[in-house]
Amino acid sequence: MTDTIDRAERTFHFERLLDASRNDVFDAWTKPDQLSHWWDPTGKKLTACTIDLKVNGLFRFVSDGHAPPFEGVYRVVERPSRLEFEAMGALGKIVLEDAAGKTRMRVSIRSPSAEHFDMFLKLGVNVGTSTTFDNLAAFVRRK
Repeated sequence: MTDTIDRAERTFHFERLLDASRNDVFDAWTKPDQLSHWWDPTGKKLTACTIDLKVNGLFRFVSDGHAPPFEGVYRVVERPSRLEFEAMGALGKIVLEDAAGKTRMRVSIRSPSAEHFDMFLKLGVNVGTSTTFDNLAAFVRRK
């Protein structure tokens, strides 16, 4: 597990080595019945999850009310290796690489401005996202 903050680039970076194939990890990211089990950092199942998996397709993840819905649009969909999306004013990139039967997942979240980046830091986006990815690691390991 590696999490870093790059202030100069206004980017959060996350890396995990997941005990699952790229196809399984991609499914966990893109199938509502799977994503809803690991997305919420509190560990609770999402109350709603919709995904239109295509370029310019929308997604919406709804928790039990402790946070606003996470909504965005896919910009790149390349199964099983890459997803890019815009959400909460930021650009997210997910890269999945084969790593000897496991999957190396690299995720970056880039803010458009220093003010936006500082707001994300104050909201604890880096901490919540790290916990969410730990949830994902546990989810794909159980599958």
